[in-house]
Amino acid sequence: MSADLLSLATIIAMALATYLTRIGGLYLMQGVTVKGRLKAALDALPPAVLMAVIAPTVLSSGPAETIAAVITAGAAFLRLPMIVVVAIGVAAVIALRAVV
Repeated sequence: MSADLLSLATIIAMALATYLTRIGGLYLMQGVTVKGRLKAALDALPPAVLMAVIAPTVLSSGPAETIAAVITAGAAFLRLPMIVVVAIGVAAVIALRAVV
């Protein structure tokens, strides 16, 4: 299998896994009324998963990336629009890499 075919097969497999995960969640939750504590728990899942993915990279990289992550988290905490938070994070990494 060539590299391009392997890459294509990998992308298709990841897309299928993502799709099946989403459909599976909808199927499992179709009879459940989401309110109260369950709603709060489900609302907390996306940021928790994102932090679980990002935290190891942030903590194992250099000080510029770690400080930029803290700045970005502060911008997100202020509930700024996502594009603004991303722009602040990118600008912080660029500026801190130039200084640190």
